[in-house]
Amino acid sequence: MSLKDKLVSAYFAFEDNLEGNSPIHKMRSKAIKRFEDNGFPTKKEEAWKYTSLNSVIKHDYSIFPTREHNVELKDVRKFFLHDIDTFKIVFVDGIYSSFLSETTHDNMDICLLSAALSKPKYSAVIEAYFNKIAQKDSITSLNTAFAKEGAYIYIPRNKEVEKPIEIINFATRNELALMMQPRNLIVVGENAHVQIIERHQSLTENPVFTNSVTEIFAEKRAFVDYYKVQNDKPNASLLDSTFINQDTESNCAVHTFSLGGKLTRNNLHFYQRGNHCESTLKGISILNNKQHVDHHTLVKHQAPHCESHQDYKGLYGGASTGVFNGKVFVEKQAQKINAYQQNDNILIDDKATINAKPQLEIFADDVKCSHGCTIGQFDEDALFYLRSRGIAKKEAQALLMYAFANTVLESVKIPELKRRINKLLATKIGVSIGFNV
Repeated sequence: MSLKDKLVSAYFAFEDNLEGNSPIHKMRSKAIKRFEDNGFPTKKEEAWKYTSLNSVIKHDYSIFPTREHNVELKDVRKFFLHDIDTFKIVFVDGIYSSFLSETTHDNMDICLLSAALSKPKYSAVIEAYFNKIAQKDSITSLNTAFAKEGAYIYIPRNKEVEKPIEIINFATRNELALMMQPRNLIVVGENAHVQIIERHQSLTENPVFTNSVTEIFAEKRAFVDYYKVQNDKPNASLLDSTFINQDTESNCAVHTFSLGGKLTRNNLHFYQRGNHCESTLKGISILNNKQHVDHHTLVKHQAPHCESHQDYKGLYGGASTGVFNGKVFVEKQAQKINAYQQNDNILIDDKATINAKPQLEIFADDVKCSHGCTIGQFDEDALFYLRSRGIAKKEAQALLMYAFANTVLESVKIPELKRRINKLLATKIGVSIGFNV
């Protein structure tokens, strides 16, 4: 039985265990029908031209964990941002871990989607926001059909969350192969501020397939600072779809650090619905061996006097493959916007590949838009200069890599996370960098 058929069959068993009056029952039914009709995307589709899921969907995944697996804090502490105090929403094999989590309902809700879907007091928010901006493609629809657990974050107006929120999904060796589908809903009220760190981390060498969907709503003058840390095991694959709706004068930034995993696909969509919005999309990819990462971005300018900034850096070694497909769409009424898009890549080894496609689609006539892409190798003159000063070749390459990626790192607003990413970069390139950021 194919994974598609297994998922469709599993849905009916899943549905039988749900309450018939669920606020998203009809959404689920429509979503599974859409997935059944379309199946998993293939390279025949333009959006998936350079990314094949064949190596991922061939495994016989367990759709629902057979039993809960206890994880000790000492075994996973290194994956938390333990330098500072944070709120934590932690899942182990898709099941909420109260032992590892720290949630709150103190003047805001940092808790579970399952609670929001089942309790009447959250029904107004669910009805107003859930599945309202998520794309209706087959992958997102699959997640919607099985949507049950994930993070639910509601920050009311004028509230500044005093510490970052961590959303972490762990996968254990409890199953021979495991598929997880977390669903996150984040609503940030008018003038509210929040910082969020998301991580998917496998603790096993067994195949893990995660299909994650996140919807973020930023109301007027809201500030959302979001970080994705992707440094997983070689048999872990991630499809990460994030959709962000921005109201007037809101400021949203997403930094994506793709440093590990077998196959990673990041779908990141921004919708600017109000005037004077600012959107920031930045990413660093450092891959080796046969790893594959695909950044698929969209910024849709729908209102005037807005800005968007995209800056993605890629370092590809071994036989790794990178994909960048970035699109800026400017509607007719979105006058006087400033949209910037840049994708720069270095191929460290001859077998590494990058497929880049920056795009602008503009229907307004008073805008400032630019895009660009570079693909090359190390600057031999700069490398020679460093080596002539007594720096070994590997360390010299590392310094050049760090300088190359620094335009992304410098905008990270959580100092402790910035230091952590710096160490991850150093580990990835196999050197010890003798300075902090």
